[in-house]
Amino acid sequence: MSGRASDMPGLAAALRQGGPIALDARIDCAAGEILALVGPSGSGKTTILRAIAGTYRPQHGRIAVGGETWLDDSSGICLPAHRRRVGIVFQSYALFPHMTAQENVAAAMGHLPRAERPARAARLLDMVHLSGLEARRPSALSGGQQQRVAVARALARDPALLLLDEPFAAVDKATRQRLYREIVELRRTLRMPVVLVTHDLDEASMLADRIAVLHRGRTLQAGTPQEVTRRPVSPDVARLVDLHNLFEATLAEHRPAAGRSLIEWNGQRLEVAHAPGFAVGCRVAWAVPSGFVVLHRRDRPSRGDRENPVAGTIETMLAIGEMAQLSLRPHGQALPIRFAVPMHVAERNGLAPGVEAAVSLLAEGIHLMAPSDGAAR
Repeated sequence: MSGRASDMPGLAAALRQGGPIALDARIDCAAGEILALVGPSGSGKTTILRAIAGTYRPQHGRIAVGGETWLDDSSGICLPAHRRRVGIVFQSYALFPHMTAQENVAAAMGHLPRAERPARAARLLDMVHLSGLEARRPSALSGGQQQRVAVARALARDPALLLLDEPFAAVDKATRQRLYREIVELRRTLRMPVVLVTHDLDEASMLADRIAVLHRGRTLQAGTPQEVTRRPVSPDVARLVDLHNLFEATLAEHRPAAGRSLIEWNGQRLEVAHAPGFAVGCRVAWAVPSGFVVLHRRDRPSRGDRENPVAGTIETMLAIGEMAQLSLRPHGQALPIRFAVPMHVAERNGLAPGVEAAVSLLAEGIHLMAPSDGAAR
């Protein structure tokens, strides 16, 4: 997905407190954009969502949505939850069991005349592909259908902001995939900021325009899914976004004319994109996404095999669907390199634990960072 979706005012939030739940988070989300908050349990995702919704008041902060200030501790402003135009979709659906789907949606329309609510509820249910099921109670709906009712109910308030709190966690994989597609379709018609809380990085990358990585209440990095997963700002972010191929090396040489720098790692030199911000001789952390690890094929060697070749032994091979997830332990290296190839490629090359193999690490995919101690720059 693209970058900023709109010039219209969206969500801007800055939250700070020392405890009992530490916060030092800044997030922003344009109108028509989906921002995913990702991070481990206890990283502050739900607390931030509650602060935006008005069910939790942080010690310090400012929240503005659509140009309207909802919270500003310096001015004494704190709108109560019922005055914030926000729609929320929970993991547990939170539908009223004694009401039909249409009645559940209409129940959120206190701002509309009673006579207008049924027709408006029916239109929203049609928008989420539930036309014809208006009279069913939640017990007669599947998990995915209940989640669609919850989305329609959240939109029934005509919100300025939509919050999705782990909305797909309670449904099976097939239903989740369908809901992903429907959310992508639905968001094209929404001109409001959408904040998604999820622990699933693949889900965030698939649905979100931007990702904010949180840890212990702090925003460590925010950017597009590609920026965050391919260019993490630190080893901590690399670990949080599950970038397995994370190592340390020494910056050996700069070759600005060639647009390259060289790092010394495991007794060999690897080419990387020119990195003048790092001094020759300093320690660096480096990472390479598995998509930039290319297997040397025995049946058809290529010129690309000469780019940062690394030889070693296949340590593990796991078949997942039509793909083989592999780890190769380079000779003399304690940590393996992880990558994936189609299963037929693994079989054609005779890959199995204990087999000698080689890969190339594409220079364009190698990303340098200061080590965790910050000593590299």
